[in-house]
Amino acid sequence: MAQLIKLENYISRYEQDPFHYPSQYMRLKQEQWQQLRHTFENPVVPEQIEEPKEETSFFNQWRKRKKDTDENVVDDEPIQALPKTEEQLKVYYLNQLYQFQLKWASSTITQMSFIDRMYEDDLVLKYLLQRFPDTYLVMYHPIFHLKKAEVEADIIIITPFDIYIIKLVEFSSDMKIIAGDDRQWQKEEKSVRSNFISPLLSLKRTEKIVKSILNYKEVDMPVTKIVLSRSNVIDYHLEPFQTIYIGKNIHEDWVLKQRQLKTTLKHKQLKVIDALLSFSDTVSFNRPEWQREDSDQFNWE
Repeated sequence: MAQLIKLENYISRYEQDPFHYPSQYMRLKQEQWQQLRHTFENPVVPEQIEEPKEETSFFNQWRKRKKDTDENVVDDEPIQALPKTEEQLKVYYLNQLYQFQLKWASSTITQMSFIDRMYEDDLVLKYLLQRFPDTYLVMYHPIFHLKKAEVEADIIIITPFDIYIIKLVEFSSDMKIIAGDDRQWQKEEKSVRSNFISPLLSLKRTEKIVKSILNYKEVDMPVTKIVLSRSNVIDYHLEPFQTIYIGKNIHEDWVLKQRQLKTTLKHKQLKVIDALLSFSDTVSFNRPEWQREDSDQFNWE
């Protein structure tokens, strides 16, 4: 599951220490999956329970917390019974982990941002996080602060070896996308064509922002612009330089290729997110003071 390191202009845990949190996330994710799977494979028989015991499971501790200020709280819903199959368990786990990522992408120990509830069910964000590896670091429509101006960017994914800038272009499945120039593209349905603004326009704007920040910070990593459509075929003659078109006919193969990348986080990759996060705009507020016993219980810093 990819990591959400920046969401719009919300304060992010990764801004505090870009070199620490990516590896910490991967370690915690693995530990909690093993713990959840152990609980799944070794259910407690009711007759064996002599008295209520303190829950130590990762997700159950999240739910037991009563204050929304805790960095590890996902929600306050009642504890649900675990799914009956391992496949269902994986889905359950990923959904809980998604909620946890929203916490890390909108709060720190001392500050918080008011996150839009629409992100709890954002299918595009879930797709990006749940279908790509842990080593893929996602900036979801980040807002950069440049020369006293705020500029919203496209989706940015920092992989161990490349930076992907992604523009999602999707229409009803019976439409075909016809690639054009930097100004206009077309969509076709039943031989009827209509124009829409070229996705290359915003991709190039985001690319310019990313490259200018990296040049300033003296960090170098290849940048690839991607027009992505999971629902439509993209008809084109030639892809522009350092740009790829991924339509629905090749989408699954492309995702599989990303998932098959078996490698660790790279130091240069962390330097890239350090540079980009340092120019990201952030709007946050001081959060209520923690009780000492709470901060001691969850010492993840």
